[in-house]
Amino acid sequence: MSEAFYVLVFGHATDALMIETGLHSGYRESTGCSLYTVESHLRYLSDVPEGAELAVRSRVLGTAAKKARFTHEMYVVEAPGAEPAADAQPVATTELLAVHVDQKEGRATPFPAEVRDRLTELTEPAPDWAGRRIAEV
Repeated sequence: MSEAFYVLVFGHATDALMIETGLHSGYRESTGCSLYTVESHLRYLSDVPEGAELAVRSRVLGTAAKKARFTHEMYVVEAPGAEPAADAQPVATTELLAVHVDQKEGRATPFPAEVRDRLTELTEPAPDWAGRRIAEV
């Protein structure tokens, strides 16, 4: 699978997380606010064969007034809609920092309380690989 498709799969996972936290299309249309990714770190761990079924696990690592940090882990699974096995190893991971932006004003703005509360509810400990820097060469 080429790089663009890994990013596309993770982009859909971010969209699903936005829906789960209340940042859905209705919210974006009514408020003019959205979530902008300002930093990401993508790790390609294993090749994904053509036609493979994929699943993504997402977790929120932390939230502040205007930003959220979260991760996605991509897995190859047996069938559409299947969950990865408990001992499955991810084929790719990404860690993201996103900012809540008022698109009309063109600047960061605080999350509404209900969104921030939901992000806080979903917060989990960071996986071992999160927070890593890009390797020096």
